[in-house]
Amino acid sequence: MDMLPDAHDRLREILFPYASERQRAVERRQGRFVHYTSASVAVSIIRNKEVWMRNANTMNDFMEVEHGYRCLLSAYQGEAGIKFKDVLDRLHPGFRQGVENLFDGWSQSFKSGTYLSCISEHLDSEDTVGRLSMWRAYGGDTGVAIVLNNKPFVSPSDALRAYTSPVAYLGPEQFKAEFQRIANRMEENTKFLSEVDITLLTGFLFNMFRFSVLGTKHPGFHEEREWRIIHTPGLENSDRLLKDIQIVRGTPQVIYKIPLKDIPDEGFVGAEIPQLVDRVIIGPTQYPLTMYQAFVELLTDAGVENAGSKVWVSDIPLRQ
Repeated sequence: MDMLPDAHDRLREILFPYASERQRAVERRQGRFVHYTSASVAVSIIRNKEVWMRNANTMNDFMEVEHGYRCLLSAYQGEAGIKFKDVLDRLHPGFRQGVENLFDGWSQSFKSGTYLSCISEHLDSEDTVGRLSMWRAYGGDTGVAIVLNNKPFVSPSDALRAYTSPVAYLGPEQFKAEFQRIANRMEENTKFLSEVDITLLTGFLFNMFRFSVLGTKHPGFHEEREWRIIHTPGLENSDRLLKDIQIVRGTPQVIYKIPLKDIPDEGFVGAEIPQLVDRVIIGPTQYPLTMYQAFVELLTDAGVENAGSKVWVSDIPLRQ
């Protein structure tokens, strides 16, 4: 049957409550995002107007995906999972088994077959200094933070077949509580779920599992306030993400490039440098004035007006 236009929104509220709440919070406060990186990568992003997505295997903590998978498995086999599976069994004959088979068939390839780019929620209080922990983790001797307006990250669009999701910093017990919340919402909305097109519902459930695995981190990393742009080409191929091989820190690897170009007909807007970049913060470094001048020139060349007002030098002292 044809679904009402808000069916997708309602499914997101039922199956992705954490992500929905985080997104609304960002939109309410007109929050921005930030990408902490080295100066050389920041130059590449602005000059080439593209962002790289790297394989999940290359993440700083290669156990992150395993952590998410273990949390999901533990919750699914526990009390919350019993209610969750009971709802699926009541929706359609054999439906639960079909969803489980679909996820099981893909779960082991998520790590090797998924590409990510990471950003972080930016706070107004960090506008001029940045975040020290992120400089230490990602800046090196010439760290740069590119502060980004939120529109391309929070506007719904399938244009790239890459999707932005907040990271949930959960241990196994916290994950179980979140999974219980989803199971409760499913039970409360059983009639609605039974009327949803079965292919659509299967896709939402599969992605709920997938993003749980790919977007759950140990609570010890919570200060990063990370969001991830996630693309799994084996699931959804995109002719707009450019596949390439690059050498990153000495290791040749497949990457996918996100062109920073609007696709307004498909709802992907605000991605071009003049609209996307709110500011650039130069981290603790030996040559701050030199870097300031370089980034003013880069932003000017990229079409940013009054670029000098968009570049800031953090006054956190450089430790020798």
